Amino acid sequence: MRSPPRAERAGAGSGASTSHGSSTMRRALPGRRRGREFRHPFVLEGLTWLYLAWSILPIGIAVLFSFNAGKSQSAWQGFSLRWYVHDPLNSVWHDPTLHAAVFQTVRLAGFATLITVPLGVAFAIGIDRWRGRPSSALNFTMIFSFVIPELLLAVALFFVFTQLFSFVKLGTVAEVLALVVWNLSWPAIIVRARLVTIGRSLEEAAADLGASRLEALRRVLVPMLLPAIFASAVLVFAGVIDDFVIVANLSSTAGTQPMSVLIYNQSRGGLGGPALNALATIMLAFSLVVAFAGYVGYRFMTRGERGSGTRDAIANITGM
Repeated sequence: MRSPPRAERAGAGSGASTSHGSSTMRRALPGRRRGREFRHPFVLEGLTWLYLAWSILPIGIAVLFSFNAGKSQSAWQGFSLRWYVHDPLNSVWHDPTLHAAVFQTVRLAGFATLITVPLGVAFAIGIDRWRGRPSSALNFTMIFSFVIPELLLAVALFFVFTQLFSFVKLGTVAEVLALVVWNLSWPAIIVRARLVTIGRSLEEAAADLGASRLEALRRVLVPMLLPAIFASAVLVFAGVIDDFVIVANLSSTAGTQPMSVLIYNQSRGGLGGPALNALATIMLAFSLVVAFAGYVGYRFMTRGERGSGTRDAIANITGM
């Protein structure tokens, strides 16, 4: 049998070597690509740490000097709880203006949460069960506070309470009503997202077993909505604690000023000091404790339900 020509043998050999080289390159390229893709982002990490330091360091200094034994805001004079409870005149506990601001903040947060969350839950269920053009219009109303500036809403409500509904006096009542209007979107959107995620199959099963609509709502739907209701209450409570614009426009006297407004007014007037730092630290502690409790509670209530279903539901609701 005649052997193939030398050129063909050379071509076959070169083809084999080319194939071997290509396979070697294919095995090598993913490694280099992976190396480029997963290279440690030192620059981004450094910028992130710089941003965190720039943001947190001033807050940490203010918190530190709230425990200063003396009145100095620049020289450390020893650790003390003087500006919280020990000073008989200027501590947060003994100064009537300061501790009134703490109680007013908790009062506003509690009342606003108790009113906003049930309204938001009912609003979300109604929109989810209602079909047609009015439902679409109300769905836009549900995200109203996300598209309108807070300052504009605060000024508008100021004129509403002073000109149109003058029987609602400025102060605690006006502040609570305005905070309910501003925060209503949070429970509505969160509960609506939960409704989209869980669907209607369990309610329909309860109806097939003889439950009325009210019984299905009370025994099936509400227990499944508890994580969303809890998260809504936490967000509203924490948001009211930190709110400034609305309460600043609708507070009437020093007794109706929450912590945020009092801190701003006294700092602007040059009356800041360690006691004011102590008040700000209490405000910060309220927000952190509420946020941490909300995170832990929500994680506990939704264990076994991890995934992107809630994110997809929120995107579907808001049209994003």
